Amino acid sequence: MIADIKKSAEDKMKKSVESLRADFGKVRTGRATTGILDHVKVDYYGTPTLISQVANLTLIDAHTVGVQTWEKNMLGKVEKAIRDADLGLNPANMGEMLRVPMPPLTEERRKELVKMVRGEAENGKVAVRNIRRDAIAHLKELLKNKEISEDDERRAAEDIQKLTDKYIAEQEKLLMDKEKELMAV
Repeated sequence: MIADIKKSAEDKMKKSVESLRADFGKVRTGRATTGILDHVKVDYYGTPTLISQVANLTLIDAHTVGVQTWEKNMLGKVEKAIRDADLGLNPANMGEMLRVPMPPLTEERRKELVKMVRGEAENGKVAVRNIRRDAIAHLKELLKNKEISEDDERRAAEDIQKLTDKYIAEQEKLLMDKEKELMAV
């Protein structure tokens, strides 16, 4: 019973950290990454489809992503989808493929991105704390129903607090790494 609560809390905390890692991956730096186009959807015969499912994404160089569609008639639609995605990207149509250069970041934009990343990290920490709160409430409920002893409840609460500290520290490390990456010129 207690083990299930701990396991559930840990799984949810892991997912919270992975979600934060994925969110940080979408925040772009001056370097090119194919991940920046991961969430862009293109109209594929009337169905919104991820770009990665209609085209091959490659890195041409450190500042350029290449997009090679599998069907020639999709090139214009993919180009439009990238422009409309509000990523600040301007793809260049080379006939057979698209070149998507990453514009360099200004100092002001870097600071905005750091602020945004800090907000996302804080949301991640709040999510982990909410998971802790729910798990401890569940333990208190078991104690109230006399299904577990006070000692068991206290030990389990301490274990959940240790998990919380571990995953918040992991999120802090992700934040520090991302800030360092964003501020590097």
